[in-house]
Amino acid sequence: MSYDLAVWEDERPADDKAFTGRYERYVDTDAEHPPTEHIAAYVAALLERWCDVTEVEEDTSPWSTGPLIGEARGPLVYFPMRWSMAEEASGYAATLADSMGLVCFDPQQIQLRP
Repeated sequence: MSYDLAVWEDERPADDKAFTGRYERYVDTDAEHPPTEHIAAYVAALLERWCDVTEVEEDTSPWSTGPLIGEARGPLVYFPMRWSMAEEASGYAATLADSMGLVCFDPQQIQLRP
């Protein structure tokens, strides 16, 4: 079981309801689009905190798939985390996204974070 987050470039919606159309549009982005500069920088910053799951043999990385940059397409990165590390990793990921001017959405809670 994993815990997912979606992070994208855009203005932060006024509330959780206002995000719906944007979120669906971003999730439907063609996987062939390379990540934007801001999304690539965000993923690099996440990997400064925890290494890519492809680089370790032990369960020290929260990411469920790798390489993590492979989850990015265009202005969006949608990435799964191991459930056992989700609270810490998702909190860090959401705070980092906010500090970088990115929007973070939690599909489990159906709400924006933080």
